[in-house]
Amino acid sequence: MITPEAEALVRDHTVYSCVMGSRAFGLATDDSDTDRRGIFLAPTPLFWRFTKPPTHVEGPDRERFSWELERFCELALRANPNVLECLHSPLVERIDDTGRELLGLREAFLSRRAHETFVRYALGQRKKLEADVRQYGAPRWKHAMHLLRLLASSRDLLRTGRLTIEVGDAREELLAVKRGEVPWSEVERRMACLAEEGDEAAVRSPLPPEPDLERVEAFLVRARRASAAAG
Repeated sequence: MITPEAEALVRDHTVYSCVMGSRAFGLATDDSDTDRRGIFLAPTPLFWRFTKPPTHVEGPDRERFSWELERFCELALRANPNVLECLHSPLVERIDDTGRELLGLREAFLSRRAHETFVRYALGQRKKLEADVRQYGAPRWKHAMHLLRLLASSRDLLRTGRLTIEVGDAREELLAVKRGEVPWSEVERRMACLAEEGDEAAVRSPLPPEPDLERVEAFLVRARRASAAAG
């Protein structure tokens, strides 16, 4: 159960909220959920107490998850795939001046660290798929589809320096995987090919070695000071 205090943080202090998942990726079908992700700026005076505000909140409505701004920035600087993709959703539902400034910093979070984190995440997901194949004879096809999407997105990020989450012309090909119409052996081949292409792209990537920590930190300090002045 979400606490009244946590619900108030999401309700009253959200700076950015978007739709993620299949709807943002261009892979939605009639039965797709609507996954919402958000960022809230906890009022600075709340950090002056022994009990700190939460780093994240699940809820209050179904399929909504929000991060406190500082926690979000920490994860984005580490190139967490799920967090980075939130800043590139084409489906923005709520944004204020702080949220717009955050979106203006999108490239400051991007670095070659993404290769390691995306690959590590992808390997974890692939092990789960392989376990399903051993136990049930087939993977969870929806998860296989999303892993292929992630690997392609990671490869293209490393090649171009830009993160694009919409699948575009790959939609029907990916949905065929979700429907179980593509043999697992072919899915494995595609995964291996995308991973190899990602490794090759990482060598010549236009991305900087590290994210722009100073720029992000300066933004966070401004946001905290403005909140303190308002409170």
